[in-house]
Amino acid sequence: MLDINFIREHPDLVKEGMKNKGENDISVVDQVLAKDEEWRELITGIDNLRARSNAKAKEIGNLMGQGKKDEAQALIKETGDNKKKIKELEDQVRLVSDERDELLYRIPNVPDPSVPVGSTPDDNIVDKTAGTILERDWRVPHWEITDEKGWIDFERGVKVTGAGFPFYVGKMARLQRALINFFLNEAVEDGYTELQAPYFVNENSARGTGQIPDKEDMMYTVPRDGFFAIPTAEVPVTNFHRDEIFNEKDMPVRYAAYTPCWRREAGSYGKDVRGLNRLHQFDKVELVKIVHPDNSDNELESLREYAEGLIEKLGLGYRTLLMCTGDMGFTQTKKYDLEVWSPGQERWLEVSSCSNFGSFQARRMQLRYRNEKGKTEMLHTLNGSGLALPRIVAALVETYQTESGDVRVPEVLQPFMGTDSI
Repeated sequence: MLDINFIREHPDLVKEGMKNKGENDISVVDQVLAKDEEWRELITGIDNLRARSNAKAKEIGNLMGQGKKDEAQALIKETGDNKKKIKELEDQVRLVSDERDELLYRIPNVPDPSVPVGSTPDDNIVDKTAGTILERDWRVPHWEITDEKGWIDFERGVKVTGAGFPFYVGKMARLQRALINFFLNEAVEDGYTELQAPYFVNENSARGTGQIPDKEDMMYTVPRDGFFAIPTAEVPVTNFHRDEIFNEKDMPVRYAAYTPCWRREAGSYGKDVRGLNRLHQFDKVELVKIVHPDNSDNELESLREYAEGLIEKLGLGYRTLLMCTGDMGFTQTKKYDLEVWSPGQERWLEVSSCSNFGSFQARRMQLRYRNEKGKTEMLHTLNGSGLALPRIVAALVETYQTESGDVRVPEVLQPFMGTDSI
């Protein structure tokens, strides 16, 4: 969430940010400020009553010392009444504070000034294009290849669970495992600490990273236990240090975690969801950074460069997009999307998002550091896919496909596969 002090000082900037992110109802900003004013008036009332009670306490002592018990008793009654009023006001403060927080949760992060203003994917900026963009005379999408070879079984996935839950068979399952091991090894060699995270989180964790109240419809739930199946390892990993205070010298903290991910993808349909393009369950290696506020811009660029490096090592053509305000998301202040070229479909497929959240998530999680003066301040959080597997697999199958229908294995994956082709 945003700092209430920031909203007080820059209400028009917050409203403009909401509009640029496609939020139609910006009245929540005024509602927050009104609730905040009510909260401050209550705090002032409590402070005044306490100050009056303290002054009366001294006066009571003087009166008792002078033997004026009747006058002292009147003041004692008054201070007693003040204590009751203070208790009532404190209850109101807690209620109003909760109401203010619920409104704050509805306000998205403010886009960084470097983010282009726009409302559709057409407004995103192509920051970089690299690698070989293959255009073949023969064009076979990955779902035809994997179906013919029996490598991915979508039909049995539907039978066992439902659409979007495929089986990977034989060497295709091994390719999945090879990619996971490759991505994790690369991350650890780059200095990330590997975590094995829970696959389910509670409501506080989902709220901490901004999945609620915003993306409830996208998550699978376990109502009996109050759990959410994770849509990404970002949620458990970023919450790993929730309610903790770091020393400034301990920054930055970097984690890598492999997990399966679950997303309902409500409303997704059409040709763009065929094959591995959009699944309800998929595998991903996630990278999370917890950094000093002064360094988060540079950390985002290094995160983007690292993810680009993984794609380059796999030999895939790709492009990097700087996402516009309307295509960025509720929680991000700046975001890059990395897309690989799918020669079988002749289209771009997103395989990574690298995002800077500023202090937005940290404030929800009370994730702080202690500066040199001993004062606690909010940290900044970032994350990126390093990488998501389904569309990487799709691009690999289509890029390294031979005319005979076999698929060559990229050199960096051969040690994990034990073969140079499938």
